[in-house]
Amino acid sequence: MSPEAARSLWVLLEPVHDVTYFAPQARAAHEAVGLRGFWRGYVATRAAPLGVVGLGTVTAVFHNFAPAFLARSIPAVWEMAAPAQALAARGDGAVAALDAYVPSLRQDSRLSVSVEVLHRIVGAVSWSGRPLAAANAALDWPDEPLAALWQAATTLREHRGDGHVAVLVSEGIDGVEAHVLRDAADGSRAVTEPARGWTEQEWAEAAERLRERGLLSAPGSLSESGRALREHIERRTDVLAAPPYGVVRETELTSLAAFLRPAARTLAAEVVPFPNPVGAPAP
Repeated sequence: MSPEAARSLWVLLEPVHDVTYFAPQARAAHEAVGLRGFWRGYVATRAAPLGVVGLGTVTAVFHNFAPAFLARSIPAVWEMAAPAQALAARGDGAVAALDAYVPSLRQDSRLSVSVEVLHRIVGAVSWSGRPLAAANAALDWPDEPLAALWQAATTLREHRGDGHVAVLVSEGIDGVEAHVLRDAADGSRAVTEPARGWTEQEWAEAAERLRERGLLSAPGSLSESGRALREHIERRTDVLAAPPYGVVRETELTSLAAFLRPAARTLAAEVVPFPNPVGAPAP
């Protein structure tokens, strides 16, 4: 499978996953198990596949969140809800959100086949060096079809994310620097800065480090080297995301994309805001 095709499928799968952050049904499910507040729900449900983990682990695997920001939730969330409770809540909330916003999915005759194709793709995910993908892939596969669809979308986006982190680290780009690079390319600071917890001073210091490396030509502007590095990071992320999709036929991937596209567009229009801190383009 080509890296471009892997990116195209990510764009369609990401809105399915993202209901867990933006849909009120998901937030209500998180609060029902004691995870009060948006960020406690976010951190606990995303980290829950790893078990009861501490601040260092969560900071490492999330990569682009400020440690002080995550410390507001970790380890306190594990006193509010055990990982098993957080996992159940995120699944219930995601299914409720998908039923609410794209009820046609459940009636679509292609759902069972699409879930089966996704199950095979998830089964091909390499666990090596991909902590969030591995933890999600190791979970029991849901019997409920929309829960399975959401779990597949989640595992594959975390697989992509783990690869993205690996590329950033290999290029010497830390969490806040990744945001500064993105902002210099697309002006996303107003979206990302408050959602990832970095202070203005930390942002400014990161910009200065990037300028000293020749990656910024001026505050908020990529140099030619910076633009080339960012393109390399995105391309390499696509390359690393592609292998699991190779276990299914191209015709199956085409059919999967056709099944996902209307739902992804509906979710993008009605529940998932664009632009958003995730950085995926609108489908």
